[in-house]
Amino acid sequence: MAKYIINAENRKSKINRELYGHFSEHLGRCIYEGLYVGEDSDIPNTNGMRNDVVEALREIRVPVLRWPGGCFADEYHWREGIGPKSERKRMVNTNWGGVVEDNSFGTHEFFELCRQIGCKTYINGNVGSGTVQEMSEWIEYMTFDGESPLALERAKNGHPEPFKVDYFGIGNENWGCGGNMTPEYYANLYRRYQSFVKQYKRVPDHPEIVTDEMIHRIACGANVDDYEWTEEVLRTLFRHCEDKFHGHLEGLSLHYYTHPEGWQIKGSATDFDAKTWYKTLAKTLYIEELIRRHGAIMDQYDPEKKIGMIVDEWGTWFTVEPGTNPGFLYQQNTMRDALVAGINLNIFNKHSDRVKMANIAQMVNVLQSVVLTDGPQMLKTPTWHIFNMYKHHQDATLVDSFLETETIGEEEEYLVPNLTESASIDGEGRLQITVTNLSLTESYPVDARITGFAGEKVSAEILCEEMHALNTFENPDAVHTKAFDGVEKVHGGLKFTIPACSVLHITVE
Repeated sequence: MAKYIINAENRKSKINRELYGHFSEHLGRCIYEGLYVGEDSDIPNTNGMRNDVVEALREIRVPVLRWPGGCFADEYHWREGIGPKSERKRMVNTNWGGVVEDNSFGTHEFFELCRQIGCKTYINGNVGSGTVQEMSEWIEYMTFDGESPLALERAKNGHPEPFKVDYFGIGNENWGCGGNMTPEYYANLYRRYQSFVKQYKRVPDHPEIVTDEMIHRIACGANVDDYEWTEEVLRTLFRHCEDKFHGHLEGLSLHYYTHPEGWQIKGSATDFDAKTWYKTLAKTLYIEELIRRHGAIMDQYDPEKKIGMIVDEWGTWFTVEPGTNPGFLYQQNTMRDALVAGINLNIFNKHSDRVKMANIAQMVNVLQSVVLTDGPQMLKTPTWHIFNMYKHHQDATLVDSFLETETIGEEEEYLVPNLTESASIDGEGRLQITVTNLSLTESYPVDARITGFAGEKVSAEILCEEMHALNTFENPDAVHTKAFDGVEKVHGGLKFTIPACSVLHITVE
């Protein structure tokens, strides 16, 4: 029986709700058809946003949404997405599929979508092909509350009040599709560009004070294990700065995708064997090493952890579904994706002292989506159900916990722990526990010893199916959470047996 120790007296970092964030790019059918169908569509919508999709996203309490990219961001010119739709510039999306982008979804539409979802906004600015002036004017257009030509133009376009920009990314993947820059070159560009992201809500004469009213600026961080990028960007940013650049940088991004067969081959989303199952989960677990090692570099410059690590692209990336546009990155979603999501979210919770936001890629119809659509049809993927289970960790306080594990797998190179977990105390004083069982064949009894918490009522839910299980438009509810009555309240804790290939959520109150 696995020993599980939860010390609820040892309360640690806050699990920012933004750890459960999402990402939407002008890519394939994510924006168009997935989120936005236009006001004249036969698909039920509110101001062009699909009612069914918005409802599904509200249910999982999406906390923050990143837009417009991705690689698309560093070719996006915001003026092409404002004003009357009939007058907006049509262009070719050269990054994704070579299709026509009509810019009918732009700045105003993004803020309307976030208003309907009830989430914060995270906008990526264009450094790769955009100018400082363009970025500065976009910020003024969106956020200036006063009389200026850009504020008046925003009002003319239907929104007299300023929009609320919560997070602003200064460039995206500038080591690659965002300009193929060196870290030193990008960091110096960041120093320049961030100066013109005006903080109209900043506390006068106190640039070091960060408030919820200001724009939190995020610098482009590393791809996977490029530790040199992290080191050189931070060294350049902090050089010759008396305040050590605090007050000018609130986040540094990190991108990591799970490719079981490597970047070039990737592998099928639905046709895989047990060896590939464990290989996928082993590669997913690698993100913890990345967080630790990039975090250690950040600690040298920011020991107080004022700068958040922002994992704003993560998830599985498989070969596209047969017969679909290769540039649309459309893939199905199985129990394997559910375990990947559960593992990642447990890791993010455990490192919430440094990781302040994460954004799964992507929200709808692209990569590891929480929702898939086909015309008027919509389904919730197994990954959606994980986010629905884990939403109880949002803004909770991480508590100290340790679970005894054993190593499982089919290849020496890709062995994994059989279980992962995290635990927190939510705002209502309830203990929230999430546990994943990575084994395809074995159930495991667990003896959980809980100190510092005297809850009496226990409830639980589980997602548990065979590894290839998925939801289809013909059978959209094949994979869904179910009540789990296998948790026994005993003196000093809990006892339960977690089935193979499952994700379990327990609430104690």
